[in-house]
Amino acid sequence: MGASPLVLRSAVDNKGPMTLNKALFAALACAVALPVSAQGVLPQTTPIALDQSSDNETIVGDLIYRGGVIVEPGEQEIGGISSLEWADDKLFAVTDDGRWLIMTPDELDGRLVDIIDIQSGPLRSTKGKRLKGKDEADSEALTRADDGSWLVAFEHDHRIWRYPDLDGDAQETDLAISDLAFDAADNSGMETLTQSTEGLLACGEWTGSDMPNCMRERGGGLVSFEVSPPAPLDERRGVPTDADCASDGTCYILFRSYSPDQGNAAAIIALSSANEAIPLAIMLPPLTLDNFEGLTVREEYGRTFLYLASDNNFSDRQRTLVMKFEVQSARKDIVLPPPPSTEIDSAVYETVLVVIETTLGEITVALETERAPITASNFLRYADEDRFDGTVFYRAMRLNRDPRPNGLIQGGTQWDPKRILAGIAHEPTSITGLSHTSGALSMAMGEPGTANGDFSIMLQDQVGLDAQPDSDEPVWKNGYAVFGYVTEGMDVVTAIHSAKVDPDKGEGWMKGQMIADPVTIIDVRRVSPSGD
Repeated sequence: MGASPLVLRSAVDNKGPMTLNKALFAALACAVALPVSAQGVLPQTTPIALDQSSDNETIVGDLIYRGGVIVEPGEQEIGGISSLEWADDKLFAVTDDGRWLIMTPDELDGRLVDIIDIQSGPLRSTKGKRLKGKDEADSEALTRADDGSWLVAFEHDHRIWRYPDLDGDAQETDLAISDLAFDAADNSGMETLTQSTEGLLACGEWTGSDMPNCMRERGGGLVSFEVSPPAPLDERRGVPTDADCASDGTCYILFRSYSPDQGNAAAIIALSSANEAIPLAIMLPPLTLDNFEGLTVREEYGRTFLYLASDNNFSDRQRTLVMKFEVQSARKDIVLPPPPSTEIDSAVYETVLVVIETTLGEITVALETERAPITASNFLRYADEDRFDGTVFYRAMRLNRDPRPNGLIQGGTQWDPKRILAGIAHEPTSITGLSHTSGALSMAMGEPGTANGDFSIMLQDQVGLDAQPDSDEPVWKNGYAVFGYVTEGMDVVTAIHSAKVDPDKGEGWMKGQMIADPVTIIDVRRVSPSGD
């Protein structure tokens, strides 16, 4: 969803800036319906490079590195991740001590920069009891079924259980694909389980035996086949540890190997619907490696991303890594759907031109004094009284979607008591007929009646910020007030948007969106009719 990027500030407690994104994060958490028994934690993380010896190394095989972090165990002993699944804009996982995790990633320009929240809780038996001991609790594979329930595969006591909700009771299944692990060793059972376009796909933690290591549903039956790791993992006894499938039927399988002499190694292959395996990446030292056991697919705007997670085995000698990659060969050139169409309005409305002069150039704006008279008049008063002069554009919010660049810039008085005026009445787009299209100016606010001297400029259409009168959420019901459009100087808007940001500044979802060297607004003035 298009989370609102506009800053919310409090005039009541005066404890500094709050962000609407924090409120939106809470709303999103509710929308995902987090389990009621979840225990939340703000994890400690450290960014990591793909190659510790070279910060510039970003490509391995067919994969482009899109950021990653080390997650510290902390008092909650975060770790043991044995499988991943991307759902509801979060990373779901199970662990080899019988727990589930829900991780909320924080991303900037498509790069994974942080894990900002982890929810966790115990997996339960069919009788509602917490799983205990290795025989019961060794959950190794996770996938979401077509009906929204979760399937979890376990080792030792080889089985697949269904969970309508992760924090609820398990249900026994009689899935035929469970036969894959019928004769498997206690600690070498079903390591991968995923939903493909044809049905379930599963792989066991072995290769090169008389028993094929993979099985998939096809045509109402089961097909067994062998998937071998690419060299050199074939000589290092590499085994499948997780898999996930894309919407085009391609399935991605993660292999890992470890030996005390050679350390960790990993590989990822793409498996076609015809069971043809194509190596995508071989990961060997000096690349950043650990005991990778989790892989999941995320598809967005014609791009395919893979998230990997490692199992630290609750050992000080291993780490929990979460890393993101893009599959280069899977990138598609797509045409985004147009924004919702509205009836063309051929009427001419009264506007007033103003120039926003910045250190990077001038931006000319037509203020909608007829259709948004309250908001436009407020902006003009700030301009006429020189309240904007010397303020800055301080924020560049960047959206990872086409067309690019995408997002918005934000500037203004930043709740400076010497500059701000009283808040103004809200003029929703459902009344004014205006919209957050490319070049639109929109007021920042917390709730209706609080907008004063901060505003944003859209780089592309962001119509999700328009008022949605039928919404049950007040934020979206009211939307934000558009009051003008850029007529000249979008190149300056783009230049401000591309300014370097400080990765450590900002709160919550705004972290990493604050411009390191804010762009000064020198003057905001009306354009005289003669153009002088």
